[in-house]
Amino acid sequence: MGIATIQVIEGNPHLRSLLGWHLQQSGYRVQQSADLVRAREAYQAHQPNLVILDAQLPGSNSLEFCQWIAQQGNSYLLMLSARDNEADIVAGLKSGADDYLTKPFGMREFLARVEALARRLNRLSAPASLTYGSLHIDLVQRRVRYRDEYIDLTPQEFSLLYVLTQVSGKPLSRTDLLQRAWPDAIDNPRTVDTHILSPQEKN
Repeated sequence: MGIATIQVIEGNPHLRSLLGWHLQQSGYRVQQSADLVRAREAYQAHQPNLVILDAQLPGSNSLEFCQWIAQQGNSYLLMLSARDNEADIVAGLKSGADDYLTKPFGMREFLARVEALARRLNRLSAPASLTYGSLHIDLVQRRVRYRDEYIDLTPQEFSLLYVLTQVSGKPLSRTDLLQRAWPDAIDNPRTVDTHILSPQEKN
């Protein structure tokens, strides 16, 4: 579970590149900006789910930009700052930052902060249903409808279908499906074959 797009706004090119690399390795899509002028344009173009903002960008007012991001209402914001006194932290949080991390910081802590914000975002944005053409999946009632006809699925078949809809057509191995769709560890990958074939056999 992860945030789709993260915008990193950091004046230090080495730190910006390092943060971007680690985020990409963690499975996020990353857009990088060196200053607030280009950052605003990139934000409007990409609509990121999370913004990571350097509070000390030269010649810029990061607090005002933070307020602008908060007004958009579309993204969480993690502020990075070398200022660790209480007044600066409070000012950053009151400007709209959802979290505040002081420099220098460890990469493990940074990624943990990002992951915590990702969990908050996913809880807020989890859809009640999914629609793919004529296929409608009710995630609350765990029911599936194709056109105007409801399809009877076992709980495990429903979980398998849900996992397949999340990968946007990307092929998954039997092992991947077992890890994502089965609540308990199963050693036999052929279990997947049985569940995929069983709906066809019902018809």
